[in-house]
Amino acid sequence: MNEYIKGNIKKIIYKNDNGYTVGTFKIKESSNKFEYLINQQISFTGYFHDINDYDTYVFYGNIVNHAKYGEQFSVELFDRVMPEEKDSITEFLASGIFKGIGEKTAKKIVDFLGSDALKIIIDNPDNLLLIPQITKKQIDTLHNTLLEYNSSYNMILNLNELGFLTKDSMLIYNKYKVNTNSVIEENLYKLIEDIKEITFKKVDAIALKHDYERCDKRRVKAAIIYTMEELCNTLGHCYLNIEEIYKYTIMFLGNNISEEDFIEILNELILEIKIVKEEDHYLLMSMWDAEENITRRIKYLSLKEDFKVNDIDKYITQIEKDKNIVYNDEQLLAIKNAILKNFLIITGGPGTGKTTIVSSIIDLYRDVNKLTYDKLNEEMVLLAPTGRASKRLAEKTRFPAYTIHSFLKWNKDLDKFAINEYNKSDAKIVIIDEVSMMDVPLFNSLLKGLRLDTKIIMVGDYDQLPSVGPGQLLKDLIESNLLNVISLRRLYRQGNDSNIITIAHDVNKGIVDESIMNISDDLTFIDTKENILEKIENICLKYKDYDFRNFQVLAPMYKGLNGIDNINKYLQNIFNPKSNNKKEIQIGEFTYRENDKVLQLVNMPEERIFNGDIGIISKIDNKEIIIDFDTNQVKFTPSNFNKFKLGYAISIHKSQGSEFDVVVLPVVKGYNKMLYRKLYYTAITRAKNNLIILGDIDALRIASKNNLQDIRKTSIKEKLIKKFSID
Repeated sequence: MNEYIKGNIKKIIYKNDNGYTVGTFKIKESSNKFEYLINQQISFTGYFHDINDYDTYVFYGNIVNHAKYGEQFSVELFDRVMPEEKDSITEFLASGIFKGIGEKTAKKIVDFLGSDALKIIIDNPDNLLLIPQITKKQIDTLHNTLLEYNSSYNMILNLNELGFLTKDSMLIYNKYKVNTNSVIEENLYKLIEDIKEITFKKVDAIALKHDYERCDKRRVKAAIIYTMEELCNTLGHCYLNIEEIYKYTIMFLGNNISEEDFIEILNELILEIKIVKEEDHYLLMSMWDAEENITRRIKYLSLKEDFKVNDIDKYITQIEKDKNIVYNDEQLLAIKNAILKNFLIITGGPGTGKTTIVSSIIDLYRDVNKLTYDKLNEEMVLLAPTGRASKRLAEKTRFPAYTIHSFLKWNKDLDKFAINEYNKSDAKIVIIDEVSMMDVPLFNSLLKGLRLDTKIIMVGDYDQLPSVGPGQLLKDLIESNLLNVISLRRLYRQGNDSNIITIAHDVNKGIVDESIMNISDDLTFIDTKENILEKIENICLKYKDYDFRNFQVLAPMYKGLNGIDNINKYLQNIFNPKSNNKKEIQIGEFTYRENDKVLQLVNMPEERIFNGDIGIISKIDNKEIIIDFDTNQVKFTPSNFNKFKLGYAISIHKSQGSEFDVVVLPVVKGYNKMLYRKLYYTAITRAKNNLIILGDIDALRIASKNNLQDIRKTSIKEKLIKKFSID
């Protein structure tokens, strides 16, 4: 790496526990590329250990433009240059890191030893005895501190030489400090379990280059843990059986290992309490702990004595009058129980009035407890798993709603929540919407951040797709048949979207009734077994001037002729064709141009955008892309271009928690294994006013009858049954 700047740190603005640092840097020297910056100050970011304002540093990296903070130097590697001039050495020795050495003593040392003072102190500290009035204690302090000072820096250099990037080296050193070398020598794979950012693949590649055998027990143990994590996160399981762990571990190891040796190593992991065995179920310790915590808390809340409210019916009658509404028996039961019970699940399909009930629960809780709006805000929290779902909830209830991550104050750099078991929220009642999307680890983190007696109300659709992450929380809780559950069955949404609601409920029952299609504008079916893209084009031309954000094509898979990637390229030419008036940029296989519709792929809470948000590219300039998310202008640079993609067509999974005025839904037999009920039911329920299905009616029938997909291995249902049976 040739591009560098050399100089001194002027100020540290921010530094976290992992060593990630933001500061300002005065440049004295540079490579040719950055000569224009000499004698200027610039902001810098990177991963460091014990940097200071008296050493001289060489930073290797490049200039990046941050969306908020402007031009910064992103440091990828760095060298520390020990002071060489007498004045600099004197200043260094008197800087405060050497206890008992002041400016006078420092000057004496440098005057006597000259510009080689630091080298002499390290190699021959007894030479300092020749300096008048220098004590043995001062000599030991100088020698030991300088050795330690160099040692930490050398450890990081050693990690770099092993093959770790500076960022990873910093994470490793900050974790182990003086024990770094011994940990590395004893078991390189220990890094994986201690440091989340260090992956199995990264360590494994380095270990195999440094004399680790392919069947080394340390490697096999790490591979078993990695295998279980990958399978659970990819397939949504909470536990695994021994056959699949063995099969996939061998695949990840890239070599065979006897079943006998494998079982012996697996049993060692159980003794080390890294894996838990329950009958023939094997769980990672973190997953076992999550399931235990969830079931224990839910049992406690469910058995806790109900609240007592005098004349609760009087309050409800007043709310009905204020809202000009009459609740049916199901809704009345849900609203009442939300106030009286400590734990409640409200479930129902589209059109059953879930959001109306949430809004009424807010009003009833406020009235019963005689709260001001500010006090209500302190006691009650509305949550949803995604940004779009929380925005929708806030719009419909007219009450603030948050993502679970933002409520728990997620720190992206540390991947930790500030609201946790040691710093709990004061909320007295929490309502969580779109619960089907919430995975087991996230719900566990939420429970840890809530007080033991916080009332919890979960709202969701039992028949929606389960979470992307491990578990099927809502399904398991309801199917335990032990909890307070209100199921809403009566349909309320009528008018323009009545046929959409009907087909949603039909598909959920395994029925496809063609008679309700094409009888009104809200539900259209276009029969075509070929030329899907051509038919989509005709539809899109009709809606070409429609608001991008409220018109959405949903498809189940990315690859193939009728996959999302190909549909996006096709629709881009319809909605936003190439023009001399629009700048564009090539990123991988896709071209992005100004005015393109894009989909956000990850949470970026610091920018107030979340996974599933839809934006429009407003400007492309000098490898920077500015995307408008509902008037929130966010700047992207090449380092995070992978956080969005074209959004004319998006996956059904990504649409969860969202609602669009118009949904176009292709369904063809070529989608194969993606033709299953929950997926298409979820897609249909995303349409608010118009649903256009095009493709093969037989493919839709296959999807509606296929209820066997996404079978997940979870224990929460069984654990709840066991825990309740103890009483």
